[in-house]
Amino acid sequence: MDALLKLARAYLRQADDRLADAARALEKGNHPYALRLSQESVELSLKASLRIIGIEYPKIHDVSDLLLAYRERFPGWFREKIDFLAETSRRLSSKRELSFYGGEEALLTPEELISREDAIDALERASKTLELVKRLIHHYSGNDREQDHRDF
Repeated sequence: MDALLKLARAYLRQADDRLADAARALEKGNHPYALRLSQESVELSLKASLRIIGIEYPKIHDVSDLLLAYRERFPGWFREKIDFLAETSRRLSSKRELSFYGGEEALLTPEELISREDAIDALERASKTLELVKRLIHHYSGNDREQDHRDF
């Protein structure tokens, strides 16, 4: 379990930094980049949650199917959030490519396809996801109390 915790915590440190960068991108008006970084934060967070319960995930961006398939392995409070987490993974993964390349066939830029509202939604979802997974990691490390999570 120690090795799983170590890896999960490393993923969360990366997810936390991406979320901070996404907030800065949003402030600067770079909505596609804010969405992209939010998606990466969600992906890393959710992969940490799967890793901590011993699930080896495929190297894909959307892990919603695995969250749903292994729902029963998570604590009850986290299980209650699985539908939200799976939807978040699907939603942001589906916009990942658009936020990076735009609509190449239609010659649309990422800025034309990703709105401020899209970026705000992505950032809010990523923040909620990260906080839930931080709590999950504390649960599995035997530390269930609410506390500052900056140690990730």
